[in-house]
Amino acid sequence: MSPDEYCQQKAARSGSSFYYSFLFLPPERRRAITALYAFCREVDDTVDEWQDPGVAATRLAWWRHELAAMSAGQAQHPVTQALHQASASFNLPEEQLREIIDGMEMDLQQTRYLDFRALSLYCYRVASVVGLLAAEIFGYQDRRTQKYAHDLGIACQLTNIIRDVGEDARRGRIYLPIDELQRFGVPASDILEARHSDAFRRLIEFQIDRAESYYAQALATLPAADRKAQRPGLVMAAIYRTLLDEIRRDGCQVLTQRTSLPPLRKLWIAWRTWVRG
Repeated sequence: MSPDEYCQQKAARSGSSFYYSFLFLPPERRRAITALYAFCREVDDTVDEWQDPGVAATRLAWWRHELAAMSAGQAQHPVTQALHQASASFNLPEEQLREIIDGMEMDLQQTRYLDFRALSLYCYRVASVVGLLAAEIFGYQDRRTQKYAHDLGIACQLTNIIRDVGEDARRGRIYLPIDELQRFGVPASDILEARHSDAFRRLIEFQIDRAESYYAQALATLPAADRKAQRPGLVMAAIYRTLLDEIRRDGCQVLTQRTSLPPLRKLWIAWRTWVRG
């Protein structure tokens, strides 16, 4: 298959909300964002699918080398071959692509975050940078759209963290800040051993409220002139905010279940948001 077909298959197979957010883009922009998403998936899988941290670190080093090869026009992997064309068409900085790898590498180096400030760096690298690159692909006129993309990235990553608390705990990771666990009286052992409590529910509701504040801040920052071009981000926000509503409605049972929306519901939200602009 061609590099574009490989990326398309990688994106579609994931079933991610991000995939539904760019279904209605014109072909060139859709190919570019699909290549970017496939790159993020490949790098993320490198960390999640290899239990040996040494092997995962070696594979991340290979991806760093591959980005350099891509910039020199010598990409070997179908994802970087597709991403090379996207980078050329939409001026995607290599240093930002490297920052995504830096973020994934943090998962190999730490499994806890002392406070939200420390977590924010992780969220910036693995999500806000992706948002900034996506904004370049979608196009914008007003520089304030970069602030919107940054905040939307934080909001989306916080949503991922909330949804995946139980799944991450089974990997030995807790992204919820340590000082906030202490504030709400939730021992780390409760999360690692999947013990739900009223204190845990209040902790997750606090996390949901913070994610919602970032969505609201992002949408308030988006200039009217760029709203149409940035509709894929609005789709993503609509799907993820619906997901947060479902998690809250279910009593924040994220330790033992992974809340998700059916594909048809995601498609409906995506179409409705796109049409509304």
